[in-house]
Amino acid sequence: MDHAPALAARPARADYGLDAPGVVRALAIAGILCLLVAAIFRPVRIVVVAGALMVGEAALMTWSSRRGKLRARERLLDLVPWRGDERVLDIGCGRGLLLLGAARRLRSGRAIGVDLWQARDPSGNAIEATLANADAEGVRDRVELRTGDACHLDFPDAAFDVVTSLAIQNIPSAEGRERAVREAARVLRPGGRLMILDSRHSAAYVRTLRSCGLACVRRSRLHFDMFPPVRIVSARKAC
Repeated sequence: MDHAPALAARPARADYGLDAPGVVRALAIAGILCLLVAAIFRPVRIVVVAGALMVGEAALMTWSSRRGKLRARERLLDLVPWRGDERVLDIGCGRGLLLLGAARRLRSGRAIGVDLWQARDPSGNAIEATLANADAEGVRDRVELRTGDACHLDFPDAAFDVVTSLAIQNIPSAEGRERAVREAARVLRPGGRLMILDSRHSAAYVRTLRSCGLACVRRSRLHFDMFPPVRIVSARKAC
C-alpha cells in the first residue's frame, strides 16, 4: 500500500502587530461613517473628502504595520557594520521587530529586549508573542526578554555594542524621552552604535546625543517605508 509522504509543517510567520490599533480603528470607523452620511444625505463635499482621507490614512497605517516597518527595520540595521558577536539592546522591543532583526544578524552575539509589555501599541504586545516571533524567525537561542523601563535601564554602563529603539517616541513627555535617550547612551560601549527610529522627535534626540558627547550623530531624511514617515537617528560612542 502506497503512502503519500507527510507534508512538512510550514513555520509560522512572525507577526509584529498593528501599530496604534486604537487610532487605526477610530480613523476607519469615522471615515466610513462620513462616507455613509455622504451617500445617504449628500452633504457638502468636505464630508466626502474627510471620510476618504480618514479611510486612506487607516489603510496606510495598516500597510505600514504589515509591510512598511519591515523595510524600515532593514534600512536601520543595514547602517550597523555587524561582526556577528555583538551584544545588542532593543529598548521598548514590543513584539520584536528590531530585536529579532538584529538577532538574525548575530552568530555568537546576544540580543536583549526590554519592554513594559503594554498591549495597546503594538497590538497583542506580550512576552509570549515576542517569543513566538523569535521561534518563527529562528533566533530564540540568541534572544533574551526582560521587563524594564526605558527611562531607568537596569544595566551597567557600557554594557552593549548596539542599542536600538523605535519605541522612545511613545513616551508621552519630552523629559521622559530625553531620559530614555540618555540611558541608551549610558549603556553603550565605546565604539558602539545607537540607532533610533522615530516619526516626530528626531531633532530633540540629536541635541541630546550631542550633549552626551556621542560622535557621528546624524538624522536621516524622511523615509516613507512607514506611515507617518520616519527618520533614523544614528550615533557612535567615542572610543
